[in-house]
Amino acid sequence: MKLHHVFKNIVVLAASLLLASCASTYDPALYAKEKPKLVLQQYFNGTLDAWGMFQDRSGKIVKRFTVVMRCQWNGDTGTLDEDFTYSDGTKQKRIWTLKQTAPDRYTGTAPDVIGEAQGIVSGNTLHWNYVLALPVDGTVYHVDFDDVMVLMDDKVMLNRAIMRKFGVDLGSVTLSFTKRDGQTK
Repeated sequence: MKLHHVFKNIVVLAASLLLASCASTYDPALYAKEKPKLVLQQYFNGTLDAWGMFQDRSGKIVKRFTVVMRCQWNGDTGTLDEDFTYSDGTKQKRIWTLKQTAPDRYTGTAPDVIGEAQGIVSGNTLHWNYVLALPVDGTVYHVDFDDVMVLMDDKVMLNRAIMRKFGVDLGSVTLSFTKRDGQTK
């Protein structure tokens, strides 16, 4: 009987550690006073260019890419039309539909996002959580994204997303967005 309890405790501990590894360290209160204040409808409006890379969990740069993003808003609903060009020459399109659901809350959908992305704006940051259907070598994996965007000034935003599957870090995506001239606040 004691062996059963020991095994049960090990399973509970392992499950707790797995859940803890899935939890984000993002705390909106830490960024609430940071400036400049991020207003999605202002920053994601017009055309933006982005440069990014994917790093595996060891830190090795696996792929680089550029993005041209055309953004527009109609009231509380925004469309972010993204065209990706990867270092190997492949191309990809993603069209996000964002909806403001409260003063600091957003949801987002895209064809390769499973369900809805959930986002919260605090100070100069946007924190997104979502599941992306990610194609890799002919197989599609559902990967958890823990995504934090930081507005640096009226033109530049930095973005880092941690990718996980079953609570295990797979790697990260880092991007730098720049708003085209003449399109600032």
